Amino acid sequence: MVKKTREDALATRDALLTAALQVFRERGVAHTRLSDVAERAGVTRGAIYWHFRDKAELFAAVCERGTMPVEALLAEASRSAQCDPLATVKQLALMALTQLAEHADTQAMFDVIFHKCEFTDDLASVVAKNDADRASCLSQVQGLFDQAVAAGQLPPHADTYLATQGLHAYMVGLMHEWVLNPASYDLAACAEPLLDCYLAGLTLRPPVCAPLAT
Repeated sequence: MVKKTREDALATRDALLTAALQVFRERGVAHTRLSDVAERAGVTRGAIYWHFRDKAELFAAVCERGTMPVEALLAEASRSAQCDPLATVKQLALMALTQLAEHADTQAMFDVIFHKCEFTDDLASVVAKNDADRASCLSQVQGLFDQAVAAGQLPPHADTYLATQGLHAYMVGLMHEWVLNPASYDLAACAEPLLDCYLAGLTLRPPVCAPLAT
C-alpha cells in the first residue's frame, strides 16, 4: 500500500510538471496561476501544495527536468582528467543541442525560458539558482579548456575564460534562434558541423586577452 501511494505521488508530480510546462508556454509564467496548472493536470489545488511550495519552486522543477541529464554528465566529466578534452566539450555540447532538437518537452522548456518568462520578484530564488548553476557549468567547461591547453590541443596563450564565454554565447544563440523557428533547419543533423566550426576557430585562433610576451 505504501509503495502504491509513493508511485501515485510520483505520477501526480510528473503530471503537474507536464501541465505546468504546457500552461507556462501558453500563458507565460507571470500570468499562470497554480490553480490553472492544477486544472490542467486534473488534480486539486491542494495537490500542488503537497509537492511544491509556490510557483517559483514549480517553475524551478520544470527547468531542472529539462536540463539535468547534460549538467550531470558535464559535472562528471569535469571531475576527472580527459584524454581528449576538446572532444569531451564537443560531445557534451552536441548532447545538449541534440536533446533540444529531438525532445518536444525540452523545446517547450527553452521556449518558456527564452520567450515566455518575466523574471519578477517572486522568481528571485529561481534567478539566483540559475545564475549559480550557470556559473558552475561555465567553470566546469573552462576546466576542460584548461585541460586542452595542458594537452597541447589549444595554444598555451589561449584565454580559456573567453573561450568558455564564447562557447556559451554561441550555444545560447543557436538554441534561442532555433526555438523561434525550428523549421529553419535540421538542428540534430547540423549540430555537429556547427560545433566543429566554433572549435576549429578556437583551435586555430583562440581568444587572447593580454598581449603575448616578447
